[in-house]
Order: sequence, then C-alpha cells, then structure tokens
Amino acid sequence: MDSQVLLVTGGSRGIGAATALRAARAGYAVAVNYTRQSLAADEVVRAIRAEGGTALTVQADVGDEAQIVAMFRKVDAKLGRLTALVNNAGVVDAKADLAQMDAARLERMFRINVAGSFLCAREAVRRMSTRHGGSGGAIVNVSSAAARLGSPGQYVDYAASKGAIDTFTVGLAKEVADQGIRVNAVRPGLIDTEIHASGGMPTRAFDLASTVPMQRTGTADEVAAAICWLLSAEASYTTGSFIDVGGGR
Repeated sequence: MDSQVLLVTGGSRGIGAATALRAARAGYAVAVNYTRQSLAADEVVRAIRAEGGTALTVQADVGDEAQIVAMFRKVDAKLGRLTALVNNAGVVDAKADLAQMDAARLERMFRINVAGSFLCAREAVRRMSTRHGGSGGAIVNVSSAAARLGSPGQYVDYAASKGAIDTFTVGLAKEVADQGIRVNAVRPGLIDTEIHASGGMPTRAFDLASTVPMQRTGTADEVAAAICWLLSAEASYTTGSFIDVGGGR
C-alpha cells in the first residue's frame, strides 16, 4: 500500500476524520482537506503520524474551483500521484420549508455539495485514469439517506444535492470503468457528527433515533468502515454501487 495516496475532503471532523484515520491505518498516505477547521485538521494529521502514518493538511474551499486545483497540485507535490478520493465535504443549512428558501441558499448548497464534488472528481480522474497516464484508483462519494427520503420540512435542498451525487456516482462509474477507476458511494443515515449542529439542530440524530429500525444513531467510524472497504482491493469488482449505512432507515 506504500504507493496509495488518498485525499479526503472535509477531513477535519466527523466522517471525514474517521475515514482519514482508518485509511492511514490501512497504509494510505492521506491528505486531510479542511476549509476553516485548521486545528481539527492538524489534530487528525497528528494522530495519523503518531501511529506511524503519513499525512498532511490541505486547506481549500471545495466551492471554489481555483482552490480545488491548487489543493490537488499540493497533494501531487507532497504525496505523489493520487490513487483515491473521498468526496466528503459538504454543507447543510438551517431547517426550512422550500417556501422560506432563497437563491443564495440554493446556490451555496449546490456549489459546494454538487459542483465541488464534480470538480474534485474531475481532478482525481485526470490523475488516476489510465488514459491520462495513471494506474487507476477509486472514488467514494459521501451521499446521504436524505437522497432517498427527501427531508421534507427540514432541508429538501440538501436532499436534492445528495440525489444529484447519487446520479453522478452512477454516471461517472460507467464513464471511467474502462480507465481503471471505480466510483461508488455511501449513504449515511442518522450519524452522530457535528453536521447537525451546522444546521441548527445539534440533537437531531438523537431526537430521531426512534425512527431507525435499529433504534440508535450511527457513528462516524461505522461509515468510515464502509468507505474504506469501497476504496480497498476487496471491492475490486464493485463500481456504481451504494452502501446504505443507516440502521435500516
């Protein structure tokens, strides 16, 4: 695994941080992307290095194309040619009905959650594809159970952005399958992470736990385990697929 280089967007906390740590233990050199949480990203890198792994932080707003390009170039220079990408960075907004949403909210949601994932995947494909001199690789997109459920009365815009990620996963998987690249997705359900606080509902996962057949929230590491399996050689014949990590919800 010495030549395996992974970039995790939104890697400073939650699912991204858990994925970075687990992947490093599997032998990946890991680039931990963050937008503002520099101290948290530094802590993830310190934890990886303390266990003998290789990691670095890369600051970039995935809602900005120029910053995305610069981020990938830094990974090239510091870690070598990318072989794996986890498109995890994303945002949620305050609970609202569609009647309360404005264009600025929608533009931000789709610029970061959708366009950002597209552009990061574009840069990854340019490095991994056998057509571009790469040796193949794997991309895992972090979607959401919201893509299936719609999140009515809370954030249908977020749900729609994740629905776009599902479609993107299927299409890109077919587009690059003969270029040595596998593309899959995970759809987390109610996971105990900071994203709920970002949307103004810090206890949301626990408040809704009774709606989950397993009667509990999930953990970031449980999602990370699914992501890392999809990245691994054990999933070598798996592409265009989805793993729902939602306790049956």
